[in-house]
Amino acid sequence: MKMISIIGEYSLLMLRVFQKPQKRKILRKNVIQEINDLGINSVGLVIFLSFFVGAIVAIQMYNNFKASSFPIPDFYVGYATKVVLILEFCPTIISIILAGKVGSFIASSIGTMRVTEQIDALEVMGVNTPSYLILPKVIASLFFNLVLIMISVVIGIFGGYIAGVATGKWANIDYVKGLQNPSPDFFIYYCFIKTFVFAFLIATIPSYYGYTVKGGSLEVGKNSTLAVVWTTVSIIIMDLILTQILLD
Repeated sequence: MKMISIIGEYSLLMLRVFQKPQKRKILRKNVIQEINDLGINSVGLVIFLSFFVGAIVAIQMYNNFKASSFPIPDFYVGYATKVVLILEFCPTIISIILAGKVGSFIASSIGTMRVTEQIDALEVMGVNTPSYLILPKVIASLFFNLVLIMISVVIGIFGGYIAGVATGKWANIDYVKGLQNPSPDFFIYYCFIKTFVFAFLIATIPSYYGYTVKGGSLEVGKNSTLAVVWTTVSIIIMDLILTQILLD
């Protein structure tokens, strides 16, 4: 029953979030600020992780292909690395990492405003606080998470290329040939669809836990932890659902 109550409260909060914003000028300003806080500050982390995971994926693909009972051409290393990054690693794993970094920031920042009664003061002035505080985060997340995932794909593929250069296990020309090997266009659409869904969850679930916090700083910390946990769980569940629906 508690979970049903939470889902109901979350849904009602989202209805208030997507009401018409009070001033578009203020909304644009807040969105730009959120893009910096939620997106640009995460670029370095995404590049670092994507580079090394791309290298790891490429090396594992090569080792598995060589261990196969029948010969597999080396150019499949590049193709398999590209497909794995597009289908699963970049949209899902990077989103889970962003759920920890960005989600905790969102929950703690809104939660702090709640316990210090800043949200109450805004409501006294007639401000639609869910729209004012959460909508810019949703827009920024939907926009910039897509950019982060595209960066992740490119850097991951480059990491696989550098792994070949460093280890000498496969020829660079074979890796590039594998990258040029055509894959279904729907793989890209699938990656973007998952990214949008996950970005929405990353922005809204922590916002809910921050907005509804009660108590003091200790409760803010607890709700921030819950926000990260349930955002991660939601991403995994939606990953399963979207995979079943879109790739069936």
